[in-house]
Amino acid sequence: MNATSGPARRRASRGTPTVGFVSLGCPKATVDSERILTRLRAEGYDIVGDYAGCDLVIVNTCGFIDEAVQESLDAIGEALAENGRVIVTGCLGARRSAAGDPFVAGVHPKVLAVTGPQATDEVMEQVHAHLPRPHDPYVDLVPPGGIKLTPRHYAYLKISEGCNHRCTFCIIPSMRGDLVSRPVGEVVREARALVDAGVRELLVISQDTSAYGVDLRYRTGFVDGRPVRTRMLELVSELARLGARVRLHYVYPYPHVDQILPLMADGRVLPYLDVPFQHSHPRVLRAMKRPASGEANIERIRAWRAICPELTIRSTFIVGFPGETEAEFEHLLAFLEEAQLDRVGCFAYSPVDGAAANALPGPVPDEVREARRERFMQLQARISALRLRRRVGSETSVLVDAIEHDRASGRWRAVTRSAAEAPEVDGVIYVALADEADAESHPPGSEMRVRIVDADEHDLLAREEKAEGERERP
Repeated sequence: MNATSGPARRRASRGTPTVGFVSLGCPKATVDSERILTRLRAEGYDIVGDYAGCDLVIVNTCGFIDEAVQESLDAIGEALAENGRVIVTGCLGARRSAAGDPFVAGVHPKVLAVTGPQATDEVMEQVHAHLPRPHDPYVDLVPPGGIKLTPRHYAYLKISEGCNHRCTFCIIPSMRGDLVSRPVGEVVREARALVDAGVRELLVISQDTSAYGVDLRYRTGFVDGRPVRTRMLELVSELARLGARVRLHYVYPYPHVDQILPLMADGRVLPYLDVPFQHSHPRVLRAMKRPASGEANIERIRAWRAICPELTIRSTFIVGFPGETEAEFEHLLAFLEEAQLDRVGCFAYSPVDGAAANALPGPVPDEVREARRERFMQLQARISALRLRRRVGSETSVLVDAIEHDRASGRWRAVTRSAAEAPEVDGVIYVALADEADAESHPPGSEMRVRIVDADEHDLLAREEKAEGERERP
């Protein structure tokens, strides 16, 4: 963002109030940002992309790992230096010092206010206190799907807040609280508004998607006047009726997830699961306080693939967890070899301030942690490359995310995704285009039928498969 001069800020204050916004962190934080932006726009504030002329700046922070904390603190510092009027929200805002004071205020005492995550009302109260609202939000219109930070053709759909797990490496429950599921009718109404606004893919997110409705004891809600249980299967079934692609993230491997696989096999839901396994060894999983075991997870993966052979599974793992032995790490590598997961991320354990795991015995040295992460990713790179190579020669339907033009070579290509690729976290499928006219005929959000022609460790190359009537005749 650019520096803001005093006169520029005063000029903005005499017209429509302007707010700069910085959004950091995971997709759940992105949804929080979208809700705040929607309220700001509904109340008539202008949202701007730099500090020039801003009346104030809101920084939505992440506080999960040390690198994210530092990035958030740096963003707050930059906003204070260049604007001076800053409201902080998000996970880092929920962290407290040993004395119980807000952590952010201790580092940056000049911030106007600090709130935690999922705190739209509190943020708006602070905005109103420092920048009065220009009009009644119920009189003016905003887009039916709200203000989104994602491209128009896909959107995150957050179905719950918080988490009932107490994983020893995680401090999310201390910041976001216990599981609070949204009413099923409310979720479906938001999803329908997004689809009506042009969204082609709904990315279902939460801290624990599989636990949806547990806190409500799966009570019956209503969708279009019909009784629908507040439960994962029923919610996903309702979303599948809306005509958009439905992709499931943060799915814990509970037995009832098996019920979702027939919807995938039938083509009603994308055959894709984002499952945070984190490790495979029983002792490490117990130390992490994670549900299930490595053996149970292998059996579950086999059962899922038996029901839906085209299923894509992505996951995340932690290596170098306190007390992890070389034998336990080798157990994880063996699990990875057997599971043959499609997409995998791996983190070397990082002590997070406030996490229970910090007190566990046997901390693994930094260099060992990093060496294990590199060995893990080398193995997964080989597995991913082999699984992608198997797709060469196959046909698939893809959604266009963007069009790229290399001015030097004059080449055009579409950046696309099939059912097997989620945005931002997975690879992509590049589709060669003939020229600018061809590019214009495939705008973002459109679909193409392509044939995969090549692959590397992360991405695929493809060519468009035109319908019989569209092929050039000899």
